[in-house]
Amino acid sequence: MALDEIELYGELMIAASAAVEERLSPARIDEVLRVGREPERGARGQAGPGRPARRGPQGAA
Repeated sequence: MALDEIELYGELMIAASAAVEERLSPARIDEVLRVGREPERGARGQAGPGRPARRGPQGAA
């Protein structure tokens, strides 16, 4: 789980450094983090790298 978060953070940093504007828009952040998309499943049925399933309050699915 921690490695997935580190990968997402890295993707955000890359997007921020490549951005023309001073800050990333909320829409661009959602795009980079793949918010609102169905998670891709890995071989074991878990969310793939960089694609964690979104969870509700207190870890509820």
